[in-house]
Amino acid sequence: MKLVLYGGGDEQENLELDQKLLSLFPEVDDLQIAYIPFATEYSEEDFLDFVNQFRKLGIKKIIKLELDRPMNSVLKNIVLKSDIIHLGGGNTFYFLKHLKKSHFMNDLKNWVAKGGVLTGLSAGAILMTKNIETAAIPEFDRDDNDENLKNLNAMSLVNFEFFPHYKNSTRYDREIINRSKQISHPIYACRDGAGIIIDENEMRFVGKTYCFYQGKKLSVSY
Repeated sequence: MKLVLYGGGDEQENLELDQKLLSLFPEVDDLQIAYIPFATEYSEEDFLDFVNQFRKLGIKKIIKLELDRPMNSVLKNIVLKSDIIHLGGGNTFYFLKHLKKSHFMNDLKNWVAKGGVLTGLSAGAILMTKNIETAAIPEFDRDDNDENLKNLNAMSLVNFEFFPHYKNSTRYDREIINRSKQISHPIYACRDGAGIIIDENEMRFVGKTYCFYQGKKLSVSY
């Protein structure tokens, strides 16, 4: 299994993560990346930024699949032949709702099991974890659950929770520590530009990352 979880940030901040992602492949000339936004509305600008970002790194084939509109089976099959599928950022609750409603979650998990490289930024990274509970904290900077989702279980590809856009402050730490006391697995918190790479059984950290575990906070990266 190969995953890359991005904490957030822009093209320049994520350059090192992008390069390490592409280093998972012997060559990049013929790679295809599929971009999945959290919502169709307002996705075009983010998609164009994503295209420009990866074309500078030599990727020519980049396509988009939207989950909150009727699924095109031909396009879905093309997407599932991609080398990399990227889950964009946005409202995690809305994203999870349509990942499940479109019945694409199982397709995606099977694709990962067969060797596809799944990447996600912020909300997209949270979806790879056991659940999306971290999207609801901290109270002053959280995603709104306008979808009124009750079942927050996500893809369960990893045995930890993920907190993106982390800021090293008492206000953030207080709520993440409280969350870590309620669960038996760790929470990894990444600043913009930082992230986690999982390459089979190896987990690597890029950029400043913290681990919150049973009420304690540890620095696990530079």
